[in-house]
Amino acid sequence: MKPTSKHLALILLCLILFAAPVYSVVPEDGRFPKDPKVAVVPEFNSYFKADYKSSRADFLKRAGELAKVFKGTNLIALPVPSKLSADLFVDVFYIPAIKSTANLLIISCGTHGIEGFTGSALQRMIMEKFITPENLEQTGVLFIHALNPYGFNYLRRVTENNIDMNRNCDTSPELFSNKNDGYSKLYTFINPDKPASLGSCSNVFFVERAIMKILKATMPVLRQAVLQGQYQYPEGLYFGGKEFEPQLIALRPVLTKYSALYERLVQIDLHTGYGERGKMHLFPNPAKTPEIKTATEKLYEGYKIDWGNNKDFYTITGDFSNLISKLIPGKQIVPMTLEFGTMDSQKTMGSLRSIQNMILENEGFHYGYKNKRTERKVKEWVLEMYSPSSPVWRTMVMEQSVKLMDQVFGKLR
Repeated sequence: MKPTSKHLALILLCLILFAAPVYSVVPEDGRFPKDPKVAVVPEFNSYFKADYKSSRADFLKRAGELAKVFKGTNLIALPVPSKLSADLFVDVFYIPAIKSTANLLIISCGTHGIEGFTGSALQRMIMEKFITPENLEQTGVLFIHALNPYGFNYLRRVTENNIDMNRNCDTSPELFSNKNDGYSKLYTFINPDKPASLGSCSNVFFVERAIMKILKATMPVLRQAVLQGQYQYPEGLYFGGKEFEPQLIALRPVLTKYSALYERLVQIDLHTGYGERGKMHLFPNPAKTPEIKTATEKLYEGYKIDWGNNKDFYTITGDFSNLISKLIPGKQIVPMTLEFGTMDSQKTMGSLRSIQNMILENEGFHYGYKNKRTERKVKEWVLEMYSPSSPVWRTMVMEQSVKLMDQVFGKLR
C-alpha cells in the first residue's frame, strides 16, 4: 500500500518524538543551519552596521555625498511618531534620471523592521557601487530606508503598534475588513497568553503539537493560515492593523510624486528570513498582464522566479510591493521582493523553528518572560533569524546582490 501524507506525517512524528524535547530545551544545538564553505569578503561585511542609528547615519552620509555629484536629488526625512523615541524616521532619497525618464527604480528596506540591517547594508552598497552617470542615463532611483524604523531600532519585526507593515499597505480601508478564518482556528496555538518559557510543555513539545496540526491539515494550509495576515487580533502575530500606519500615509504623496514622472516603475523590496539559508529568492507579485510577466522575466533573466505556482507558496494581504500599482494606475510596474533565506524555512523543520521563534517573541513582548535566560535566548534567536551575524552569510548575500544589481542596471540602460 502506498503511504499517504498522513502516514508519512505519523512516521515523522515518531522519529522526532524523543529528539524534539531535547531540541526545544537546548535549541542552540542545531537551531540554525550551517553555512557552506565560502570565503569571507571583509568589504562586504563592512556595510553591516550594529544598529538602526549607525545604519541611518551611514545612509544619510552617502546620500549627502551623492547629492554633491548629481543634480536634482532630494532627501526627505519622514518622522514616525513614537512614545519611546523622537529619532525614528523613514528616509527617502531621490536621484533623478539624467537624460530620459524611462525607468524609476524603487528600492525599499526595513518593511519588517529587524530585517533592515541587511536591507540597509544592501542599499548603501548599491549607493556606492551602482549610482553612476551611466546607470542614471534613463533611470531614476528612489531609496526608501527603514519603512519601519521602530522595529529596526528595537529589534522587532512589527511597528510600535504591533502592526506588520507588510500587511498594512493599501489605498482602501477595506483591507482591514479581511477575515482570515484559518488564523482564527489556530489562534490559541500561535498566540499563547502567558509569560514565555522555554521549559513549558507547549515549547518542549512544540514540534509534536505542530505535527498534529499538520496531520489535521497540511503544511501549506497551515503556512497560509498563519502568514497571510490577519486584522482581528491586535496582540497576535501578523496583525495588519485597523488603520494605516502614519509613515505609510506620509509616504504615499512622495511615492506618487516621483512615480508619476517616469514611464515604467521597477520596485525591489528587500527582506530576510524565508527560504534556503544564504540564498536569494525572487518573489514577484502575480503578473497582472502577460506584458508584466515578460518584462519581469527579461529583467531577471537567468534567475529562478517564484511565481507562486508551487505547493509551498503562500499569499498575503496588504503587502508593500502591491501598493504602488494601486497608487499609480496605468503604468507598467515590475515589482519584486528579494528574500534572503536564513533558517531553511522552505523545509518543514526550518519553518517550524521560525514560527516558534516568532511565537515566543510575540508572547514575551505582550506577557513577559518567565526568566532572564528565556528572554535573552529568544531575542538572540530572533535577531539571528532576521540578521545573521555570520560573515559567510553576509558575504553570500552581498555577492548575489552585486551580481543581480549589475544585471538590473544593465538591462535598464
